[in-house]
Amino acid sequence: QVQLVESGGGLVQAGDSLRLSCAASGRPFNNLAMGWFRQAPGKEREFVAAINRSGGSRYYADSVKGRFTIFRDNAKNTMYLQMNSLSPEDTAVYYCAADYLTFSDHVVTRRNEYDYWGQGTQVAVSS
Repeated sequence: QVQLVESGGGLVQAGDSLRLSCAASGRPFNNLAMGWFRQAPGKEREFVAAINRSGGSRYYADSVKGRFTIFRDNAKNTMYLQMNSLSPEDTAVYYCAADYLTFSDHVVTRRNEYDYWGQGTQVAVSS
């Protein structure tokens, strides 16, 4: 089992920045492909960004490309999402997710491929 704990959410103004963290435990972190998803009120959970096990490959949703950066520190068992130029449309609960991979090192972008989820952290952006 993998336990994921998100932190770093909060209430900010449009144009501000936030950094989310996701701490993982339970299985070797460098076997985990990781991702961020978000869910706004009344909407489905959507993909935000993903990173492969080694951290060398990343993928972003078009809506956040150029503003958000996903990265990981395998020595600290932690993944991050740096969010810049936030807008009210980014308001949502942000979830981190992990997929345990034994051999491959690809980026996982589909929600149903992830095995483990965190509890979520709220991000609210005021205009």
